[in-house]
Amino acid sequence: MYLQQLTVINFKNYTEAELQFSRGVNAFTGNNGAGKTNVLDAIHFLALCKSYFNTIDIQQVKQGADFFMLNGTFERDDVPEMVACSVKRGQKKLFKRNKKEYQRLADHIGQFPLVMVSPYDSSIIMEGSEERRRFVDNVISQADDRYLDELIVYNKVLANRNALLKSIADTGRFDPPLLEILDEQLVASGTRIFQKRRAFMETFTTIFDQYYRFLTGEAERVELVYDSQLLNAGLGELLKRSTEKDRALERTTSGIHRDDLVFSIHGMPLKKFGSQGQQKSFLIALKLSQYNYLLQQKGFKPLLLLDDIFDKLDEHRITKLMQLVSQHEFGQVFITDASAGRVQRIFEQIGVDLKLFNVAGGEIVSGE
Repeated sequence: MYLQQLTVINFKNYTEAELQFSRGVNAFTGNNGAGKTNVLDAIHFLALCKSYFNTIDIQQVKQGADFFMLNGTFERDDVPEMVACSVKRGQKKLFKRNKKEYQRLADHIGQFPLVMVSPYDSSIIMEGSEERRRFVDNVISQADDRYLDELIVYNKVLANRNALLKSIADTGRFDPPLLEILDEQLVASGTRIFQKRRAFMETFTTIFDQYYRFLTGEAERVELVYDSQLLNAGLGELLKRSTEKDRALERTTSGIHRDDLVFSIHGMPLKKFGSQGQQKSFLIALKLSQYNYLLQQKGFKPLLLLDDIFDKLDEHRITKLMQLVSQHEFGQVFITDASAGRVQRIFEQIGVDLKLFNVAGGEIVSGE
């Protein structure tokens, strides 16, 4: 799969832009703040119905405008697929595929799989468990169209259970049968999600180990471990054990919404003991593993978006990474970097063709 062309209207700092892409490597260079990352975010929005950086759609509209529009033509197996998106103030977001509007945006997820690597990914390591669950859910949702529906069900039941716990605390009225019904629903959905996450992690960790060793020359020992309460007991049992605690805290303390990933280097927490370069290598290995997993599950190559990834990586790791993503295993790649000279030099060294775009002040010029 690859993206042939992209049209952007009133998106972030762009009034209008129309771009034609290479099937291989496409690089956007220019000063910081010029809008390089915004092009990648537009591609992400078309593929996954949202910005990578900001969940509030209306904030993607160019200042002074009332709407934005994105249009793209994807190609898979020589068949063009047209995707269009529009967001207008005061109206719902519209998504169309081949001119037919989606009734549920969830049905679009996974149709055009995509992996984004960004400096913002540091939150996966540095922030709380929610960021790591979001990463896992993003990967599985693009590969399994029923997973996202299961998550929606679980989160709705979880919200209802938490509301009931708060009501019990506020009114003093405890309704065991109602709590039991919600527990049964949470167990059914949560157990299915846990099983999918565990199966995913069994495959994913093996892929991850291979990529990290490649990037670092096997110089460092890292571990990626799935941590879930359900590894030790069934969700039904966990909920029964924590009933009194849940009532006291007015929230559900057991379930897959507490799952986490544990990252370590040489047996120590990566967050505290990993250098910036080691952490970035870890994140890149995570994202390349996501790419490989989606390739295996979907049977075709996702898009790979690399935003400002050369920062904090030494020359050796940069060259290894570019050699890797330029191989046959990978498909279309989009890169941003401040230095056109650096990008050209790297790809000349590894003998890979490059389509270069210069970005300045919301204007994009192709320079083959």
